[in-house]
Amino acid sequence: MNSNNPRSQLFWLFQSCGWIVYAMLTELMIKIPSDEPWTIHIPHLIIDVACGFLITLALRRFYNCFSQQELKVKVALRIMLLLIATLLWTQIKWISLQWLYGNWWLSMSWFDFGTWTSASLTMLSTWTAFYYGIKIYLDNLEQTQKAAEATHLAKESQLKMLRYQLNPHFMFNSINAICTLILKKESLQAVNMLEKLCDLLRHSLYTDPLEKVAIKEEIAMLRTYLDIEQCRFADKLEVNISVDEPCNDLLIPSLLIQPLVENALKHGMRADQKMVITINVEKTKSALLIKVADTGKGFDDNKKTKRGIGLANCEQRLKLIYGNSHRIEKGNATTGGAWFCISLPINGLQS
Repeated sequence: MNSNNPRSQLFWLFQSCGWIVYAMLTELMIKIPSDEPWTIHIPHLIIDVACGFLITLALRRFYNCFSQQELKVKVALRIMLLLIATLLWTQIKWISLQWLYGNWWLSMSWFDFGTWTSASLTMLSTWTAFYYGIKIYLDNLEQTQKAAEATHLAKESQLKMLRYQLNPHFMFNSINAICTLILKKESLQAVNMLEKLCDLLRHSLYTDPLEKVAIKEEIAMLRTYLDIEQCRFADKLEVNISVDEPCNDLLIPSLLIQPLVENALKHGMRADQKMVITINVEKTKSALLIKVADTGKGFDDNKKTKRGIGLANCEQRLKLIYGNSHRIEKGNATTGGAWFCISLPINGLQS
């Protein structure tokens, strides 16, 4: 555990205060039944607790120094240190007590040695168990936090990759359409498309890939994209957009609907048939529903046709952001064409 970590410093402060309170209470319980005068009790209690506190600081430093050793060596060294610290504290207690009585030296009886050493060993062993218990808990907490941060960073990186994947995808298609118009010498339409494309580029560059946008902003960007496609397909394309008023300020991942529409145009349009794309955004009590339907070719289940990058990208992004709390459904309409419906939890869309 990093000593510069605020959590580690808080642990040290809590441990120090805990030791002082614990040592004072324990020593008081030992001294109250004895016949020593309080003029000796109080100074000896202060010296006893202060020396014990300094010994725990030394033990803490030595314990950290041995943290890189093998387990068997580490345990042996720490037991040895604990015994040495116990004997040292016992001697300090005895010598300080004799000094307070005015005796420079008086040897301990075996009874006093056993009693005092047992008390010192019990207190230092309890402190050591408390120290390692809290340290292991905080280390595990720190590791869990680091793992969560690493997972979050990996998730953000994957989301950015998926979001940026969409930029060249529809930009190249739009540029190809502009080139086609130029070759056909339809300059006014090409200029109009180029202006719309600049708006899309500006939106793409200045929008954070991880930021959610209001539905009204997403629909405005979608209309810009559809203006470009309308230049390409003219009267072969009809788009109907319906958004319930309460949905306008709800937040969704940016560029969520556009790939679905582009996917329908790229994989569903017939060369000799007009396509109608219908986009509905509505709100229920618990979910936001985004529906995209077209009158094109539909999904070919027999051939297991994959309708481009848009659907797969959309599914991956939603899974990363919402986990299992979202729902995606798709299929073919009875009247022809494909439909795609996204259901997002309403409690995760508030601004």
